[in-house]
Amino acid sequence: MTTRPPDPEDLAERLLRARLTRRQLLAGALGVAGAAAAGRFALGQSPPPVDTTKVPGFPATEVGARTPFEQPFRIQVGQHSWFAPIDRTYGIITPSDLHYVVSHAGTADVAPSAYKLLIHGMVGNSKAFTLADLRRFPSVSLTYSIECSGNSANAWFPPVPTDTAQNVHGLTSTSEWTGVPLSLLLREAGADRNAEWLLAESQDAAVFAKSIPAYKAWDDVLVAYGQNGEALRPEQGYPARLIVPGWEGSVNIKWLRRLEVTDRPFMGREESASYTDVLPNGTSLQFTFEMGAKSVITWPSGGYRVPAAGFWELTGLAWSGRGRVARVEVTTDGGSTWADARLQAPVLPKAHTRFRYPWTWDGKPAVLMSRVTDDSGAVQPIIDDLVKERGLHSIYHNNAVQAWSVEADGSVLSTHDPFRTALAAPGGDREALVRGFPGCLA
Repeated sequence: MTTRPPDPEDLAERLLRARLTRRQLLAGALGVAGAAAAGRFALGQSPPPVDTTKVPGFPATEVGARTPFEQPFRIQVGQHSWFAPIDRTYGIITPSDLHYVVSHAGTADVAPSAYKLLIHGMVGNSKAFTLADLRRFPSVSLTYSIECSGNSANAWFPPVPTDTAQNVHGLTSTSEWTGVPLSLLLREAGADRNAEWLLAESQDAAVFAKSIPAYKAWDDVLVAYGQNGEALRPEQGYPARLIVPGWEGSVNIKWLRRLEVTDRPFMGREESASYTDVLPNGTSLQFTFEMGAKSVITWPSGGYRVPAAGFWELTGLAWSGRGRVARVEVTTDGGSTWADARLQAPVLPKAHTRFRYPWTWDGKPAVLMSRVTDDSGAVQPIIDDLVKERGLHSIYHNNAVQAWSVEADGSVLSTHDPFRTALAAPGGDREALVRGFPGCLA
């Protein structure tokens, strides 16, 4: 039986109305010590022996497990959307089992023995590649981020104090992807270099499909079968998927089964009714593939508590679909002054970059924000600038500055930053505008 995809408006509404559950607050937002304790007791574990040097340890197993003291987890919004715990990971790589997930008809269960990738259309010789064929080609392993174009949809509207980095900005993740450059496969099929588009189609029940410009396909697109040193997880597109560096998540087609080389875009549902940016004058931007320069402070962030006044290191993630992160600035006084954060190596193109900033908190209320500049010169905007340009009728491509308010007791809340005047206007709220949201997220 075919499962009917979730209604687009229902999915968008559930996303915008997402809130922290009690479990999330206990296990995900109590700070380092609180999260460790919550994870341990939730699993029913006893405290470790007082002196582990006197007691033999437990044996290893075929597949390693996380310590019960550290239990990061994704949170679900809607039927098929899972947000990554970007506030509870280190460095830039997202563990494969914590990578964000958005699908339109659940996870396809594709057997490797039945898998084939067809390349046809404007080609000299149509080719059907098995998984074994793909693994025979010279491979590459490259680190890239993927971000859903609907990431940060909540941030178009006045924030809810309990919003967190995860439930607002968690539809982005970074992995090391292993596979075959698409350009190599196109050459194998004799693709016409005058063709301007490709249609990429999935093998799930939604038969999800997107048009991709040929120039991008010949540039840096990867047909990936590996993720972080192992085969793709099923929810990440096993046996093979597209990786389209720097472009919105929806074009990174999972369970990839077909690529048709053509001279025009297909103008399917997912590039007309969905994944378009509706402007204030009623027109729509289509094919807005590239993701903008973006950053977010992940500690301290919404739901956490700064334990005491004194020295603390702020940290977060920055990225850009245009290229490398060149600079990240941080403010702790609501934008009155800004200072450069330290970029932690590696700083890779079209991938998350970890940034760090030393902060001595005086125990008084503070507003924390970050903004990134990429190597193309693009600067992360404030929300007012985005609203003036694009209005409030689209859920996509929000890369605005995020503000966190540190209260006198150390609790951290999502807040209006000093620039968010547009969203304070009548009508600028989630409930009134959710009905106008077109399309699904990916």
